[in-house]
Amino acid sequence: MSTDHVTIASLDVDAGFKSFVDKELLPAIDVPPSRFWEGLATINAELKPLNRALLARRDALQASIDDYHRRTTDWDHATYTSFLRDIGYLVPQGPEFRIETRNVDREIAGMAGPQLVVPVSNARFAINAANARWVSLYDALYGTDVIDDSDGKAAGANYNAVRGAAVIAYAAGFLDVALPLATGSHAALDAFDLKHDAAAKLAVRLKDGTLTGLADPSQFLGYGEDGLKTVLLFVNHGLHIEIHVDPTHAVGRHAAGHISDVVLESAITTIQDCEDSVAAVDAADKTQVYRNWFGLMQGTLQTSLYKDGREVTRRLAEDRHYTLPNGELFTLPGRSLMLVRNVGHLMQTDAVIDIDGDEIFEGTLDAVLTVAAALNDIRGTNRLRNSRTGSIYIVKPKMHGPEEVAFTDVLMCRVEDLFGLDRHTIKIGVMDEERRTTVNLAECIRAVRHRLVFINTGFLDRTGDEIHTSMLAGPVLRKDEIKQEPWIRAYENWNVDVGIRCGLPGKAQIGKGMWPKTDEMREMVETKAAQLEAGASCAWVPSPTAAALHAMHYHAVDVAARQRELAQREVALLADLLTPPLDDTHSLSADEILAELENNAQSILGYVVRWVDQGIGCSKVPDINGINLMEDRATLRISSQHIANWLEHGVCSLDQVRRVLERMATVVDEQNAGDPAYESMANDFDASLAYRAAAALVFEGKDQPNGYTEPLLHRFRRKKKATNT
Repeated sequence: MSTDHVTIASLDVDAGFKSFVDKELLPAIDVPPSRFWEGLATINAELKPLNRALLARRDALQASIDDYHRRTTDWDHATYTSFLRDIGYLVPQGPEFRIETRNVDREIAGMAGPQLVVPVSNARFAINAANARWVSLYDALYGTDVIDDSDGKAAGANYNAVRGAAVIAYAAGFLDVALPLATGSHAALDAFDLKHDAAAKLAVRLKDGTLTGLADPSQFLGYGEDGLKTVLLFVNHGLHIEIHVDPTHAVGRHAAGHISDVVLESAITTIQDCEDSVAAVDAADKTQVYRNWFGLMQGTLQTSLYKDGREVTRRLAEDRHYTLPNGELFTLPGRSLMLVRNVGHLMQTDAVIDIDGDEIFEGTLDAVLTVAAALNDIRGTNRLRNSRTGSIYIVKPKMHGPEEVAFTDVLMCRVEDLFGLDRHTIKIGVMDEERRTTVNLAECIRAVRHRLVFINTGFLDRTGDEIHTSMLAGPVLRKDEIKQEPWIRAYENWNVDVGIRCGLPGKAQIGKGMWPKTDEMREMVETKAAQLEAGASCAWVPSPTAAALHAMHYHAVDVAARQRELAQREVALLADLLTPPLDDTHSLSADEILAELENNAQSILGYVVRWVDQGIGCSKVPDINGINLMEDRATLRISSQHIANWLEHGVCSLDQVRRVLERMATVVDEQNAGDPAYESMANDFDASLAYRAAAALVFEGKDQPNGYTEPLLHRFRRKKKATNT
């Protein structure tokens, strides 16, 4: 036992972590420490052997698949599929069923809208994401490339009225789609007329004197008043829109109808992430993760920063209050409904050492701690409510097949028992990002049919697993070409097809992945509606600004109606899902190979250097062309596995990859020259733990469990932290 650990209930617990649990968390939820630690020890003793067996099963299946590819020269779908059934990789399909989840908040069960994913370890990001339920469309348009810089519209240090006019015109066009008038356009608006008779009625006067109103008057829900400012509340496709009318405002004074702002209900749900976007490698890191989630669930989390020379404190937003047309008061949530993403089944943490001297599985600790913190919410002892139905929402990533999903269900049952919760209080979101989960998705859903609230595709992790699973089948295509292959289209459609047939619409989200180009908002606005047309009731965005812009898509597309249409199509083909994205032509030129290696290496190094040296788990990383991309461990997994695959099949050589890594390290150093906390890699490759970690991810990639990056990242980050003490 180390000197900074304390023994309790046969567990060796990090002293700082135990202090947080005993002195902050448990008093708030009125749970005695003895009961908590004994309960954790019991859960660990029961589930640790099962967890280990599941990981061993992963390895055994991968070994069988590797052996198949070693001895198979004439590969065909039928033989391969039969083989996967024989080894239990593909499980039998059971009878039709529909999920039976109850007590689900309307943000998940009854609304379609953007979803944010944010590292909960960063309090400022976590608060901003929670507060992104309501975002100014004017601000989102003004500050991004959705509005171009031509004809005097460039943004500057001061407000540009020409750009502002373009924003107002764009927003008016949006309102014509979301809240069409019976006659005319919002661009021709002169004034809103809110009449207070027996019930408030909303009329609209156009600049030519025409009196009109909404084409659908039921879209007007209510109003609020604050001095000369009036807030008008509307609804379309279940999402709310506020129109702020203020003739004294600098913008409203010159805008049609004196509209000073259009505020959209934007990120209706937010995943507070403990996993891919977080660099939590030890007890101290995990304590910070849990403390922030605890603060969110108490409604008390806040943080201060300096902006424009003054200190600003960020807090969770209050709820929003309105008056119905009949005069009654009502309230809408001021914050996103928050889910928390736990880690998967693989990693362990030194926050708790069990009686056998083993680090506890991190996923077990995440489940117990995040649920404990959420007791503040479901008991109503917090200041600001999250779930209004008494549910706790946990997103579970990186599960391989139905048996691992079933294990998660058992884990949640044990946590419910520990805290005396009704069965299925804890709801589960299943990340469909591993191939064994994809091809057995219906049976995965069946395993948690009483608590499922979410399935989501994740192209990058899914591609990383695709490459690793078929590592020995042959060299894969270039990354951009992989996106065009039949398996990825089948994957995205299969997720929706299976979700609809398992009864998710009206009870659970069917989600799709992240928009990674953080500064390319015009392109996002032009393309991301395709995810809604494909059947997604939520899709991930990287920022509150992106949430507001993406919200416009949900006003243009009726997702519920689209899902009803998609229910009639044929289900995607399993044969397409099981077709690896291999380069059968072997026709790449030397220049094409080099360009792909450089792209992958630069991406790996740009992300890993911040992860290992600074503990930043998610950040904007400029790619080789200088375009900022939102990177996390999923992007790292695909890039490292891609090079590992090409090395395995001789597309490139070890020496060539080493030279590329060293050259790209210099590029990354130059891209980060303005960061005073940055440590150069190229000055001394042997001394740079970040560079060594990046190289290890490539050269040891084939042997990493399922191609995951966490084991190596954790090893090198722990070494880095040790050198800093």
